[in-house]
Amino acid sequence: AAAGAAPRFFVGSRDGEAERRARAALSMDDLDFFEDDEGGEEAQSPPERQIVVGICAMTKKSKSKPMTQILERLCKFEYLTVQILGEDVILNEPVENWPPCDCLISFHSKGFPLDKAVAYARLRNPFLINDLDMQYYIQDRREVYRILQEEGIDLPRYAVLNRDPDKPDECNLVEGEDHVVVNGAVFPKPFVEKPVSAEDHNVYIYYPTSAGGGSQRLFRKIGSRSSVYSPESSVRKTGSYIYEEFMPTDGTDVKVYTVGPDYAHAEARKSPALDGKVERDSEGKEIRYPVMLSAMEKLVARKVCLAFKQTVCGFDLLRANGHSFVCDVNGFSFVKNSMKYYDDCAKILGNIIMRELAPQFQIPWSIPTEAEDIPIVPTTSGTMMELRCVIAVIRHGDRTPKQKMKMEVKHSRFFELFEKYEGYKTGKLKLKKPEQLQEVLDITRLLVLEQGAHEDSEAEEQKSKLEQLKTVLEMYGHFSGINRKVQLTYLPYGHPKASSEDEDARKVASPSLLLVLKWGGELTPAGRVQAEELGRAFRCMYPGGQGEALGCLRDMAHGWGRRGLCRLS
Repeated sequence: AAAGAAPRFFVGSRDGEAERRARAALSMDDLDFFEDDEGGEEAQSPPERQIVVGICAMTKKSKSKPMTQILERLCKFEYLTVQILGEDVILNEPVENWPPCDCLISFHSKGFPLDKAVAYARLRNPFLINDLDMQYYIQDRREVYRILQEEGIDLPRYAVLNRDPDKPDECNLVEGEDHVVVNGAVFPKPFVEKPVSAEDHNVYIYYPTSAGGGSQRLFRKIGSRSSVYSPESSVRKTGSYIYEEFMPTDGTDVKVYTVGPDYAHAEARKSPALDGKVERDSEGKEIRYPVMLSAMEKLVARKVCLAFKQTVCGFDLLRANGHSFVCDVNGFSFVKNSMKYYDDCAKILGNIIMRELAPQFQIPWSIPTEAEDIPIVPTTSGTMMELRCVIAVIRHGDRTPKQKMKMEVKHSRFFELFEKYEGYKTGKLKLKKPEQLQEVLDITRLLVLEQGAHEDSEAEEQKSKLEQLKTVLEMYGHFSGINRKVQLTYLPYGHPKASSEDEDARKVASPSLLLVLKWGGELTPAGRVQAEELGRAFRCMYPGGQGEALGCLRDMAHGWGRRGLCRLS
């Protein structure tokens, strides 16, 4: 639909023209998914030259919030029309009566007739977003692990125990107190026991006797629980299972969601293996944390997406011992509660569909030149790219040499200053704020005057250093706070002597403060030119450059480093 027009949803297969027009007038906020589950002769025809995208899934999935959000955005493509097949049509009508479509988004979930979906795909030959035949393999953990191995994807060390239901005792399993041997492979506790059916979520983790024994029993979330502890330490004696090495993670599982081979969104959640309590926010939703994938993990996401032929695909990663291991592939999965993901997913899917089918329909559509995951946002001037952040690692420009001077001070005013800024708490004090440096300068000026009036041999030793301290602090006529600082360190027995003969004298000496003055390291004229040239180059480094989009940088949070010279640059 053109911008501002109502999204085009066609649900079911027998709608009258008047009913169709009434629905077209509804906004998305008012839109309800009308269904006619009878199938029938007079299927609703989308507008001319439209590519019909069929959604074939159980109602709980096809009308979920993520699906609805993505379909709303998908309808913004001018030549795409979305048609949702009603659940009653899917379950009860022969595939010959299902409405035709040009592109099919279909995926298995509990109760879904995958056989019928496969038959429909063979009958109509639509473009498939997620391959249907591969969804049989995803339902069997043995096949999932086999495919992962063939693709060279890291997964935990495992062994498969296949039991004959009629002869459950005849299997290649030997159980010890703290280990099992499966087909000759030894798995010491802790190890994981998974049913071979991916639809069975009763996964058990068995603990060694040194950790108290027993097992943690995982299951699909029920309320605020995702697992419970059981004192039972023996493995299950019926059914076929995968036994795999337990991977020591940091207490989180990483959930990865692909949309095509070049896009992956990742989130972490608290592992159900910890204590089984689900962390939820104030709205009752499970808490998830954003995760940045490494380059290797992005490659794994690409391999999983292509190997299982699932454009939209979720899988689980375990990060352990510096490596990432895939431990489950879930097939069609959407991220929940992420507007950015909804935007990206719809845009990528729309481009995939148009790239595949627009030539067949002779639709005048050009392939976007930008990457498909570039963020697009609505504005008063239409949709445009959004700059989300600018990250730069910047070293300071050319600078003068850094300089340092040390001196021992015992005047009471320095001790009062040390106490004022709570130096006694740690025995050290760093002064670099303008008001702090001004106080040091005031004390120094006073001492210089005193030494000028009462000059003796002890004061002579300090005079040159006090003069230098005063000179450095008076530079520039003001304190900028970044190119000078004074450090004070408490010395309970005064400054240590070089010879061991003075050891006894040191023990009875009065306390003093070691004053360290640091200055220099200022930007030279050449350094300022370098910084300004970098600033000019920065204006052209990102979309909308040449100074046109600089306003967004002014409005962003600037995460500068701590070093003043870098901040100035």
